[in-house]
Amino acid sequence: MDGLGELSDDRALLGRTSTAERVADILRTRIAEGFFPPGARLSEESIGGALGVSRNTLREAFRLLTHERLLVHRLNRGVFVRVLAVDDVVDIYRTRRLVECAVVQGLGAPPYPVAGLAAAVAEGERAARAADWKGVSTANIHFHRELVALAGSARTDELMRGVLAELRLAFHIVDDPRGLHEPYLLRNREILDALRAGERDRAQQLLDRYLDDSRSRITEAYAKAVDDPEP
Repeated sequence: MDGLGELSDDRALLGRTSTAERVADILRTRIAEGFFPPGARLSEESIGGALGVSRNTLREAFRLLTHERLLVHRLNRGVFVRVLAVDDVVDIYRTRRLVECAVVQGLGAPPYPVAGLAAAVAEGERAARAADWKGVSTANIHFHRELVALAGSARTDELMRGVLAELRLAFHIVDDPRGLHEPYLLRNREILDALRAGERDRAQQLLDRYLDDSRSRITEAYAKAVDDPEP
């Protein structure tokens, strides 16, 4: 487990009231960033030492992330970052369609509070200008979280946080953030512009096609990466 000194920097986030939920938040973020890639074994001793938490606290955090389908426990082998099957990726997109399109369709009368969406679009465009394609990927995740946040539902927000974190496991396997995300910079802005104009139905149509195209592109790339992984 190289680079655990960097993880030690997260110890300050725990404060004096360290909890398994806070540890899980840190590990979830690190998994999403690719610090712990799919298939990686998570060492209780190394991670517990880096974060300064007890084994019981860390095991509870592992349990929480296993419930979120980010980790998997293998008998007598330990805890590993989950490697998705292609069917998992398809199911994630099915869930995204059910949630995201329903949120847009359920919006009331305009104007809509799109400041968070606008910030995510600007974040993605800045990252693209800097050729920071992983930054574009992160901004795209922020865009979709902000889109779902328009529902004003803490439960829906929590659901999408888990769904999008799980999706990023697939992104790390494909490892082509530019190819996966650059085409959607303009499409994010189109959805934003439609919502700014109060055109809810048009925004839903754009989102519907967006998710169809993204699912096809990512599942094809993921299937190839899983079937023919590079050394």
